[in-house]
Amino acid sequence: MHPRGEGSAGRTSVLPGSEASVGPVPLQVLDPTSGGEWDGLVGTHPGASFFHGSAWANVLRDAYGHRPFYILGARGGRVLGLLPLMEVQSVLTGRRGVALPFADECPPLESEQVTRRQLFEKALEIGRSRKWSYVECRGSEGFGGSEAPSVSFYAHTLDLTRGEQDLFAGLDSPARRAIRKARREGLRFEISRSLDGMRIFYGLHCRTRRKHGLPPQSFGFFQAVFGWIIEREAGFIGLVYQGTEPLAALVFFYSGRRAIYKYGASNEKYLSLRANNLAMWEAILWLGNHGFAELHFGRSSRGGEGLRRYKMSWGAVERRLDYWRYDLGKNAFVGGRDRAAGWHNRVFRALPLPVCRWVGAALYPHLS
Repeated sequence: MHPRGEGSAGRTSVLPGSEASVGPVPLQVLDPTSGGEWDGLVGTHPGASFFHGSAWANVLRDAYGHRPFYILGARGGRVLGLLPLMEVQSVLTGRRGVALPFADECPPLESEQVTRRQLFEKALEIGRSRKWSYVECRGSEGFGGSEAPSVSFYAHTLDLTRGEQDLFAGLDSPARRAIRKARREGLRFEISRSLDGMRIFYGLHCRTRRKHGLPPQSFGFFQAVFGWIIEREAGFIGLVYQGTEPLAALVFFYSGRRAIYKYGASNEKYLSLRANNLAMWEAILWLGNHGFAELHFGRSSRGGEGLRRYKMSWGAVERRLDYWRYDLGKNAFVGGRDRAAGWHNRVFRALPLPVCRWVGAALYPHLS
């Protein structure tokens, strides 16, 4: 089996990019959810990741009604520049362009012919015409000026090409002990691409989100994830059981040779069995054995030392991840803050699970 990245609607059409290689590369605004060979075209750029493809745009459109404005510069069947944007429109939080909602990192793709500055200027042009309050880009080295990022996180990536022995040797000793303990306890790992597997994940996910003082997204959102990603073999759910009892569930996406750890959940009553550690290790082995070269662990808040240590324990390399927000009313880059922690965490920890789910279903269409 080879890495898969299918997640498009499956319809075909001629995409731009076949014009002669002369003159400036025109920037076009396209909708990757309208069909066509989008994912094949995006894969021609060496920096392309899962979130540059069509699957996530389809999820956001179906779950929340967000509208895509993907800025593309292509020539000769190759992507030379790409900035994916979704318009989020809310009576509570306003209208804005985000690259991309609920994505940990989706930097602009650039080249000598199309720079990230050109792509961002096009985004501002669209934003002014659409009356967006701001444009936000998640992951970039800046846009050619002296501006500071609005907020910064950590990102962690793991080289999967080293082989099982080297990967295991690269783990922190507590992580190795946890994996051995989980195996001694007889825990069982399996890969799932079924809707039942997604339901199992969602049950654990809701418990985990409440434990962390956060509401879960609706099951309708995860049904869209299942339909556009998991069912199309652009991702999988890794489940760990003790007997028939599910103890942990992790969700991964992938495209090309790059994979992303997107969601993790567990039953807090059984944390001592180290099911989470076994799930991650078995998923790492599966990805490595199926030709993937890199695993992205998602973003971590700069104040989240526990999560940061967990990701580093797998031998991942840490780097800074910057988000950039340009306020179209002020005509300037503006600061922001990481809203993962605050007074709301105490509130959600105290709420019954059904209430947390209801709040999450009502709230997330307005967030990004």
